[in-house]
Amino acid sequence: MTTSSSTSRSISEDSGELWTFEGAWEVAPGLHRIPLPLPMDGLRAVNVYVLEHDRGLTLIDGGWAIPEAREVFERSLRLLDAGFGDITSFLVTHMHRDHYSMARVLGTELGIHVSMGLEEKPGIDALQQFDATGPAPFVVDLVACGAPEVAEQWAKHSTAPDQASAWWSYPDTWLGEGPVDAGARELRAVHTPGHTPGHYVFVDDGARTLFAGDHVLPTITPSIGFIFPPPRDPLGDFMRSLAKVRSLPDLQVLPAHGPIAPSSHARVDELLEHHEHRLDQCLEAIGSGELTVAQVARQLTWTRHERDLTELDHFNKGMAILETHAHLEVLVARTAIVESVADDGLMTYRTTGKLVSQEAQ
Repeated sequence: MTTSSSTSRSISEDSGELWTFEGAWEVAPGLHRIPLPLPMDGLRAVNVYVLEHDRGLTLIDGGWAIPEAREVFERSLRLLDAGFGDITSFLVTHMHRDHYSMARVLGTELGIHVSMGLEEKPGIDALQQFDATGPAPFVVDLVACGAPEVAEQWAKHSTAPDQASAWWSYPDTWLGEGPVDAGARELRAVHTPGHTPGHYVFVDDGARTLFAGDHVLPTITPSIGFIFPPPRDPLGDFMRSLAKVRSLPDLQVLPAHGPIAPSSHARVDELLEHHEHRLDQCLEAIGSGELTVAQVARQLTWTRHERDLTELDHFNKGMAILETHAHLEVLVARTAIVESVADDGLMTYRTTGKLVSQEAQ
């Protein structure tokens, strides 16, 4: 939730314009970036990447299935003398609606093949089986984190998953690690859990390019902990996945949000450093006390503007508390803190006075 610079005002070198500007921007011969609008204040757009080949177009991610995005999508494809009918397949990095829903809708309408990581199946199962009469996702977790007032707001504003029948049907293929069909380009799928359990990046070794999805973003840190159903250690998963990408050759980063960036190694190092700093801040916040997750979150600052938790809207307060919980779980794994759970489910944390490094985990 912290940015290294203003995402919305970032210039992308492929366009020479703000990265959100509408168009079909050439990244390399046969490869274009199409930004599609998002209905939210923070993230203005999502990048969809178009790979041209002799059978048509392979797209990496699909955008959010809203009318405004669909109109921009059509106009942008026309700049390539193409249309939806030329798309042969979607490779989706993860199941969030700004990546999956347009791909799934167009796939169903036009018979386009859609692939996504196998580890997203529990999330799709949960969305398909969602019971609107029960508690909204994350409400129980927020209460356990010591934020009942935020949980109440989430429950009040929560609705059943949008367009469940159209948006959340299964992909045609569940991906695992290894080569994927992308026409003329030789891509391989690399599993990078953390932001979601089934997040995959796609690597073009020949072009030294990383289609990074939300795993490596050049100007922001992806949300951690906003996953349904929740895994045990999402931040630990994310940091291990960052190390996995760091072990690859240095690659050009083609992110889902923000401008293209020259070095995966440089950005991964920044992200790992950010989270190590955040872990230190969480440990300092606990001090000699025994605190709930919400109490720790209130001692931290949020966004690149370093806002107090009380300055955030109810949705971003919840996101901040869930992300704080993810950091505390890493500190538990490192034996730096101990978690206690009361009979009513309330979690509290206290320090142990020792710290195990990430490398020792």
